[in-house]
Amino acid sequence: MQAAGPVLKEDYQIRVKELQEIVGEGWVITEKERMLDYLADETATEVRPQPAVETVLVKPASSEEVSRILKLANHEGIPVFPRGGGTGLCGGAIPTENGIILSLERMNKIEVDQDNLMAIAEAGVTLKDLAQKVEQEGLFFPPRPGDESSQVGGLVACNAGGSRAVKYGVIRSYVKGIDAVMATGELLRLGGKLLKNNTGYDLMHLIIGSEGTLAVITRVILRLFPQLGASATMIIPYDNRHDAINTVPKILQSGVIPLAIEYMDRGPIELSAEHLNMEWPCKTGAAFLIIIVEGKGEEEVYADCEKISEICERYNGLEPVVGKTRKEQERVLKIRGNMYLALKHKIADTLDAAVSPANMGTFMDAIDKIAARFGTSIPMYGHAGDGNLHPHLMKDLVEKGAENLKEVKREVYREALRLGGVMTAEHGLGRIRLPDLDIFLGQKEMELIGGIKKVFDPKGILNPGCAIRE
Repeated sequence: MQAAGPVLKEDYQIRVKELQEIVGEGWVITEKERMLDYLADETATEVRPQPAVETVLVKPASSEEVSRILKLANHEGIPVFPRGGGTGLCGGAIPTENGIILSLERMNKIEVDQDNLMAIAEAGVTLKDLAQKVEQEGLFFPPRPGDESSQVGGLVACNAGGSRAVKYGVIRSYVKGIDAVMATGELLRLGGKLLKNNTGYDLMHLIIGSEGTLAVITRVILRLFPQLGASATMIIPYDNRHDAINTVPKILQSGVIPLAIEYMDRGPIELSAEHLNMEWPCKTGAAFLIIIVEGKGEEEVYADCEKISEICERYNGLEPVVGKTRKEQERVLKIRGNMYLALKHKIADTLDAAVSPANMGTFMDAIDKIAARFGTSIPMYGHAGDGNLHPHLMKDLVEKGAENLKEVKREVYREALRLGGVMTAEHGLGRIRLPDLDIFLGQKEMELIGGIKKVFDPKGILNPGCAIRE
């Protein structure tokens, strides 16, 4: 694939003027101090890529402006780095070559189509604003992939997951239409307010999860559902990990499909509560399942909670703690959602591997053995219902030697592969996962992916160095 050319310093100002003509002078930023927040994301600092020196931040307001920017960039061979909310953990939005940072934040309009149960959201709409708008209309958008400041375009570009995937699936399951601009400036309008579409190759699903390397997403049509009638959040304590993990398949086999099934050890969850000046409500147990149950009404939710409690008790679950009020549930979920932030200052990298749910305990045991060999600890938690685990590699690994972090990562990935798993289930590849992609993908798969990239983006200007190993 042809590499994108760098921005040349001598004609840098000329390009700025052309960009200003497209979006307006106030929406082209060249001062470094005003774009610092756009040069990083939430990737741990130990592995976060260094941003390029010569970058221009551009904030278009429409698909037409995005098209004109990309036509200019493609003609000149200037790299373009599409930017969402900057909540990624793999360096996917960091501009690592001189070029244009393309922020879609001004494109933030939302419509709700009640009759078709669809939301039409521009790429810069935040997850928080989308959820609030949909809720105001008496409807429900099931996915909750973490940080609510993430933007719709980024969620789709990374095919975000989250805790609710066990029942409702990942973002891909909700995308029914996409407007996207190709590197050459052509606008693609794919799908629509449709539940079925079998017309030719599915280009829309190629763009979903492509991490800004095939096209720039500008608008998305998302499927909605009627609002939940009632819900409850259960914390089930266990004395050991295996009892907790072994319970999960039994719950799913029972016919009850919870909204979410989360696993965590006591250490990280109590640290998270302390970080928030809150108290973890469960005093017993060394390991926990957080199970969210939802239904049409309180009777249905109560019956499902009873059924889950009986199953957990048969597999050595201790006395559950149940949050029924919204305030109680929000308190538990806030502590769960804060775990990464509570540990962040000690973390060198956060992995995102996945195995089948029944193999999750075996995978965690293997990671414990790796940690012991390297004289470190690897805190772990994850989405037990879909086998998606987040092992945290700590900074002490780097302190013992720069190669340790790389070696531990590759060992964890090899264990995932041995158990039939994958290296990433929801974070994506970004830039920092590419060195280890050879463990999971062969030469032919990489050739096919590179060929697709070249068809969509012949000059390789869109998010170079991300998601594709050349």
